[in-house]
Order: sequence, then C-alpha cells, then structure tokens
Amino acid sequence: MSLRFCAATLCLTPAPLLAEAPPAAPAASPSATPGEAVAKAPATTIANGYPAAANGEATTLNGYNLSRWAEDWRGMRDPKKRDDFLDRLKYLPLDGDGEVYVTLSGELRLRQNNTTNPNLREGAYQQQNINRLFLGADVHIGPHLRAFGEVAHGGISGKRLGAPAASLRNDLVYQQYFVEANGTVEGIAVGVRYGRQEFTDGPNLLVSQRDNNTIRYTLNGWRAWARGTRLRADVFDMKPTQYGDLGTGDDVIDDARRFSGVTLGAALPTTWFGGSKLYLDPFLWRRRNTKGAWGGRIGPAVRHYAGARLWGDVGPLTIDWSANRQTGSYIDQEISAWQVFLAQTYRVGSAKTAPRVGFHADYASGGGGYGQGKLRNAYAPFGNNIYYSYQLFLTPSNLVTLAPNLTVTPLEGVRVTAEYQRAWRDDVRDAVYRANGQPFAGTQNFRARRIADVARLQLVWTITPRVSFTGRYEHLAAGPALTDAGYKSSDFLAGWISLRF
Repeated sequence: MSLRFCAATLCLTPAPLLAEAPPAAPAASPSATPGEAVAKAPATTIANGYPAAANGEATTLNGYNLSRWAEDWRGMRDPKKRDDFLDRLKYLPLDGDGEVYVTLSGELRLRQNNTTNPNLREGAYQQQNINRLFLGADVHIGPHLRAFGEVAHGGISGKRLGAPAASLRNDLVYQQYFVEANGTVEGIAVGVRYGRQEFTDGPNLLVSQRDNNTIRYTLNGWRAWARGTRLRADVFDMKPTQYGDLGTGDDVIDDARRFSGVTLGAALPTTWFGGSKLYLDPFLWRRRNTKGAWGGRIGPAVRHYAGARLWGDVGPLTIDWSANRQTGSYIDQEISAWQVFLAQTYRVGSAKTAPRVGFHADYASGGGGYGQGKLRNAYAPFGNNIYYSYQLFLTPSNLVTLAPNLTVTPLEGVRVTAEYQRAWRDDVRDAVYRANGQPFAGTQNFRARRIADVARLQLVWTITPRVSFTGRYEHLAAGPALTDAGYKSSDFLAGWISLRF
C-alpha cells in the first residue's frame, strides 16, 4: 500500500478531486470562497480506506486544498499528465526510483476591503489593500516519512487602518513546519504528526484555518490518527501560534492557551435513506486559557466541549448539522453553554451547476459574561469568523440566527450566492460579541433583542484551476441591540484575485 504522500489518508487508494461546493455549512452561505472556510472534497467513499473527504483533512488528489499539505500530486509522476512547467513543480524526484520527492506550492493573493463606519462607529470609510504570499515544500522520504514547511508574508496599506493585527501584517513568518510518520497496523492506517500545523478536524464554525486572514491560524504540538475503512479516531494536543508583525523571531508558541482532545468519525451505510453519503463525527475537546477575558475580567478558564457533527449528502440534499455542550470554569464562574448549527441546501435539478436553495439556523447561548451567575456564553475555539459577518461583527456567542440563501451558476466557472440573515441575542442582559470575542461596549446595558439584519452577496469566478476571483458585498443594518448603544450600520465591499500553483 502507498501511504500519504498521500498525506492524510495514507493513500489506501487515490482520493477524489476537490469539489467546488463542499458538503458543509459555508457551502450554503456566501461565507466561503473556493477553498475558503471548508475545503472539502465530495462526500464520496474510496474503495479500500476511510473516505478522503471525511478523514479530518479532506485530502485532495491532483487538485488544490486550503491546507496545501493535504494535496496528493503523485499523479504528476507521469509526464503525460503534466500540462506545463508548474505541473512539474508538483513532483520533483530526488532519487532514481522516485520514492523520495518534493512537491512545491505557493499562492499570491491581492485583495482590497472597503468598510463604511468601521467598528460600527460613525466615521470615514476604511480602505485596506492587502497582499499575501505563501511558499511551501512537501518533502516525501519514501512511503512512510514526510516533512512540510511553509513561509508566508502579509502586507497591508490603505486609509484609516488603525493598528492592523499581526494576522494581516507580518513581514515573514514560518507559518507551518512539521514532520510526519505513518504506516499500517493490522490493516489500519496510523500516523503521527508533530510541529506547527493547521487543524480543521471538526465543525468549521469551531475549528478553521481562517483563510480570510492573510496569515492563517496555526497550532503547535502533536496529532495522531488511526483510520479503518468505516471508522477513524484522531487525538491531538496543541498550543496556538502567537504572531508578531515583524520577522520570524516574534512568532512564538502561546503557552497561555492549550487545545487538546479526540475527534472520532464513522462513515454511515450508503444504503440509508435510499442512497446517501453521510458521516458522523463525535468529539470531546478541552481548551485551557490562563488569560481568559469576559466582561472586562481576566483570569483562568477551562472549557470542555462534548458534541457531534452529522454531515454529507442525501440525494439532492446537503446537510451540515452539529451541536456541542460546553462546561468548565472561568475564574469563579461555572461554564454552562450550548451551540447548535444547522445548515442545509437542496439542489434544484440534476446537474452539478443546478441552483441550490437552503438556509442555516444557529443557536449559541449567552449570559453571565459580566459575572452574574453561570457563564452561559458559548465560545468557538478558532472557528470560521466570516460565517455570520464578512466584517467580523458577529460570532457564535449570545447569538441566534436564521438565514435563507440561494446559489446559482449563471456562467461556467461562476458561482453567485445571496443570503439574508437575521440575528438576535439569546440573553438581552449580556453583550453583543464580535468575532474576536470582544463585546461591543455598552450593549450589555440595553435590553433590545434584535442585533442586526445582514444582506450578503458573493461571486466566485474560477478562471482557471490556478486563478480565481472573489467579490463580496455586505450590508449590516444595525438593530436596536446595537443602535441603543450608539453603534451604526455598515457596508462592506471586497474583491481579490488568487494565483496558486
């Protein structure tokens, strides 16, 4: 058997191509570019191993993935499959038999964001001119060992920038670097990976690479897995990267936070419901933070997550449903919180380009953020922050949303998604929270429930497999939960072009 190099599935058989529309919540809303948020392959089972689409890394065969190490380019070993010199960079043999080889990868993204009333405060518009550059190398040393490294640069200029976060500006960062060993034991694919890496094994609203940022979210530590044909288990223990904004010397491991746990997976029988491709992924996680912050207080927090995700396809219906219970402690408060995410779309027609209609309905408990009773504010460890607002003004804490959406393909390679979202507070005695977990100051002092109405439109044009353009527009109409505290409505317009190899 040939193991990953093939990275994550340990290549029991070739994985399917990366799909344009993933079977996950962001596919049902204008919150994901091709590859952004959840770069999942179709819910398709490969013959002899755990389905590549559902292995926790969404391994891609001869195609592009958000996590570049989750790409399997061994097909480029055959010269007949190469179209140009860039294809040659995907398979560079270092020995005579080709068992030791390098895969090179890279991306250039040029982007502009324009936002009125930045931070929802009345004022002149903000313009951000953002550039991203990634370069990576995946070194395969025989069928059982590999090493991956990736460097990145993020630059920003524009008008009224304030103090850009290090995830937007960083002269040079070792974004990822890890080593991996893998093999088989009694027919079970096993492996372990150690170093700095992206982690997305769970609901996208809880764990994500955060591709919207210029510098992606990474963690440091180890991850191990065992994968059979229908069942899998993934265990991990990691600490996030704390980025600086200069060179490689100020990007360090954040010892104040630690994320660990286990994610399981089961490929459900394909005969269910008259033919389906469904996956059930239970998870038990723990997040520790010695410097947690709620309601202006800072102190130690330990949060436990117990939940499950059911996702995939049932005929023309695509679902992504997940729920989790959160317990633990924050300073002197007991944590008791819930999150429920329900996304679904229905394909109207048999063609892959047929329109899709759907909606997502989400609940994230709130309350106690200012020290009264139990802390009922739900919290996502490092989820997809743009799912509720391109401007990062909403997050799944003290939040209830309902959002119908429509996706159409008017031209070949062009996908347009429109969505209208209504958002409310779960607990009117608690604040409205931004994507970074910080409250909109003063909102906890007013009792209106409705936060905002958010109208969004996204266009994705896949010009070639290597080149794509994305355009986004959002109007956030502030509701009384915000306006009572002096906040305003805002418009957001963004566009970028991505070039990858």
